[in-house]
Amino acid sequence: MKLKIILSFFSCLALLVGALGVTASSSVLAAGAHAFPMTQRYTAVCSVPVGAVHCDAFVFMGPKRKPLVRPKINGPVAGSYGPAQFHIGYNLPCSVGGTSVQALCKKPSSFGKQTIAIVDAYNAPTIQNDLNVYDSYYGLPACTTSNGCFSIVNENGNTSPLPNTDAGWALEISLDVETAHEICQTCKILLVEASTANIDDLGTAVNTAARLGATEISNSYGGSESYDEASSDSYYNHPGIAITVSSGDGGYEDGFGVEYPAASPYVVAVGGTTLNLNSNNTYLGEGVWGDGGLDSIGAGSGCSMYENANSWQASVADWSQTQCGSFRGTADVSADADPYTGAAVYDSTSYQEQSGWFLVGGTSLAAPLIAGVFALAGGTASYANAQRVPYLKFTRANSHDVMSGSNGYCGGSIMCRAAAGYDGPTGLGTPNGIGGF
Repeated sequence: MKLKIILSFFSCLALLVGALGVTASSSVLAAGAHAFPMTQRYTAVCSVPVGAVHCDAFVFMGPKRKPLVRPKINGPVAGSYGPAQFHIGYNLPCSVGGTSVQALCKKPSSFGKQTIAIVDAYNAPTIQNDLNVYDSYYGLPACTTSNGCFSIVNENGNTSPLPNTDAGWALEISLDVETAHEICQTCKILLVEASTANIDDLGTAVNTAARLGATEISNSYGGSESYDEASSDSYYNHPGIAITVSSGDGGYEDGFGVEYPAASPYVVAVGGTTLNLNSNNTYLGEGVWGDGGLDSIGAGSGCSMYENANSWQASVADWSQTQCGSFRGTADVSADADPYTGAAVYDSTSYQEQSGWFLVGGTSLAAPLIAGVFALAGGTASYANAQRVPYLKFTRANSHDVMSGSNGYCGGSIMCRAAAGYDGPTGLGTPNGIGGF
């Protein structure tokens, strides 16, 4: 009798675990484009230190709970997205001002109509090699320090000394740099490495990027909101520069899914989706990236507790459904972030004792992707606050309105679920060409 009870208990437990696994991956199974074994999931790339921020990248894990990685010779992890998927899927050209969809640019005669700055913490000592491998595999124009396309400085703008190495942030840097370059292949890439993951060091790096001529600044990090966060807003207030910030990977979390600096009124907060494509890489559809709130994983969204909404956000037709009142909502726009439909990333710094091709997602992917789209559209030099641009220019013709999925439970609000027009997890939607940027 006792044995039957024990067996019954474990049978029920197995059913429960199986149910939880299916629920957690429902966005993948429903889409049908990427079906992975339930033993494969993903984990946060960076730790969450006390008093600092964390990067918003997730790396796909294999059955043994190690990053699913393939060495250089074999190429990217199966199912990961590269230039063809993002350019064809989002209807993007490869160069600034381009008018036709093109995944790969020919070797440009020059770089520099736009400069995308990547701001991250710590040093990635192998980033130039990693970018070379990435470009070589995909046939992209080389982006190196010698041809003037790529440069690396510390938070003060000096080429040395560079910060200490952190393997997690190094993988984040590879994701950001490679994504920015693949989206805008004729842009310069400026990597500014902050000494620590403290918001003051990262903010100093943002100021440096602006001072050195960046036209877009991508930030793939965030931390919990605080009552005095507005005192840091000056770091992100650079008129004429599109400053993109990942919205976070913690889902809605009962209203505490808002991260800073995504909550700043001066940035474009970038949420996350699951991007599904047809076999020819054309757009099939998107849903909110989220595990339904089960694991508190998914595109960060919600109403800021401290920052007010700008007038262009508060005046969207369905703003009353957010229940944010006068407070800022995140996100503003969105792009692919689900690790199941994530980006191919090459990194040889050795993350968890492994190096090679990783499959990486999180809103850390969405932020540099959207920065690249702003660059392709020619930048936002004529705007005092680039956040306003999509609110003025997004139409149903030049954007994808994400209409399915959720990242948590928020009652009658649209801050945790997809809705027509604006919603929290995906903002106004995702790119369909560069017209909305």
